[in-house]
Amino acid sequence: MIPLALTLMWGLPIKAQNAFFEQSYKTLTNMLKNPHTYNFKDAVLSVENAYYDGGLNVNDVDNQIQILKELSQNVKKSRTLKYNERDKKRINTYASVFTIFKDSIAVYLNHEKLMYYPFTYNFDDPFGRKNWDNMFVSKLLTKKSGNCHSLPYLYKILVEEMGETAHLALAPNHIYIKQRSKKDGWYNTELTSGIFPIDAWLMASGYIHLDAIKNSVYMKALNNQESIALCLVDLAQAYNKRFPYNDGKFVLRCCNTALKYFPKFINAMLVKSEAKRKQIEQFLSNKRASFPEDIFKYEESTFLFKDMQKQIKEIHSLGYRKMPEQMYLDWLVSLKKEKTKYSNTKINTLD
Repeated sequence: MIPLALTLMWGLPIKAQNAFFEQSYKTLTNMLKNPHTYNFKDAVLSVENAYYDGGLNVNDVDNQIQILKELSQNVKKSRTLKYNERDKKRINTYASVFTIFKDSIAVYLNHEKLMYYPFTYNFDDPFGRKNWDNMFVSKLLTKKSGNCHSLPYLYKILVEEMGETAHLALAPNHIYIKQRSKKDGWYNTELTSGIFPIDAWLMASGYIHLDAIKNSVYMKALNNQESIALCLVDLAQAYNKRFPYNDGKFVLRCCNTALKYFPKFINAMLVKSEAKRKQIEQFLSNKRASFPEDIFKYEESTFLFKDMQKQIKEIHSLGYRKMPEQMYLDWLVSLKKEKTKYSNTKINTLD
């Protein structure tokens, strides 16, 4: 039996808590079915609000975003880029938003000089192990410290708030930004280290298999629907954090919908496989049987196991290889320490 303390976690009955997750799911699926309703900011905040049982002050978060938007616009007006192609306005937007992520900026209010300080990387809890909300944009705005999830999400939100497009891109354990300019083509924007790295930085760790690149699993610029698919899996993971004893049905619904619109989304496959494993464990526990010894004693657990096994084989065939977390953190640090080795110097000279 699940302890009462867990069923009443955070002060609301589970049914009431589920309503916020269902509302977020409805918001996200509506954006997928009706592309004209797409709004990445609303998608992200709907997930974070669900995790907080509807307690997120969305207006306050939006106000903070608007302040950063205004600051970005002022940066954009105050300088001229060494870039004269037809897409200069768009590239200037990208550069101004990047500036508020990496630079300290003097701001004058009633003739008083104030300093704006950039965001930092949260090395204390980069994967949300201690607190899942360390993955959130709302937490990034409050603490000024984030990770490879919240930082690129906020960058994308701000660029889109300014009327331009920003593309998320994936690597093992990692999200970054992929943009395009008329002069230089596609280029990468890395918010965790504050550089514009060449593609070689992604492959330097050895954890991006060639098949993963060929299959467009990693290093591709995601479209709007694929970005919303990321939010669906965020919702599934938030649900797992809030309800660790859940039956897996909501999580699988989120993952299956995400995969419908982003068929090669590895993280959706991984979360789906883990949900299947938990379902097998729960089924055998209810039968007072052992995991994994008794899997093939029952038709249902056999079916679930074969389905999970099929998913794992697909994950491997697409080229996914797990990257150790410490190696990932070392990799991020190396990007900052070896900027000259990994930086795209053409982009760095735009200012």
